[in-house]
Amino acid sequence: MGGPRITTVDDGEWQEVRRIGFADGRTASVQERWLDFSPRFLSLVARWDPGMMIHAHGHRSNHVVFVMEGELRCGEVVCPPGTHIALDEGDAFGPFVAGPDGAVLFEVMMGDPRSVPTDPEGWEQMLKSHEAVQLPNPPIDMPEWLEDTRSR
Repeated sequence: MGGPRITTVDDGEWQEVRRIGFADGRTASVQERWLDFSPRFLSLVARWDPGMMIHAHGHRSNHVVFVMEGELRCGEVVCPPGTHIALDEGDAFGPFVAGPDGAVLFEVMMGDPRSVPTDPEGWEQMLKSHEAVQLPNPPIDMPEWLEDTRSR
């Protein structure tokens, strides 16, 4: 029987997990600091650059997002600090757009954290309307027991 695993937001390394580019040469990304990552759950802090966008998607597990700083739009809903977003396994949410000051989130995924895109055509239209392109996913340090499927 084990005890608690205690970490702080300063433990671990930030990893850039998604990146987009804009026609004016700017890039925006999401960086995550994984606080605890096991087959049972992933808890993390995420920093979104201003204007960062992520496609509508679902997860292979229940997922909770809490907005700590900044602003995040989920679909048509603007989510200021203090907003709690809960997503059941198999459901979808998004697309997401970070506000003008970016956003800082706390997230927990209870099970397989990998995402499944749900509206590729809508995502392409959204990128085009913002004069943006999806850039290749940066390499990340995944646990050996979990395959990185972000490029699929």
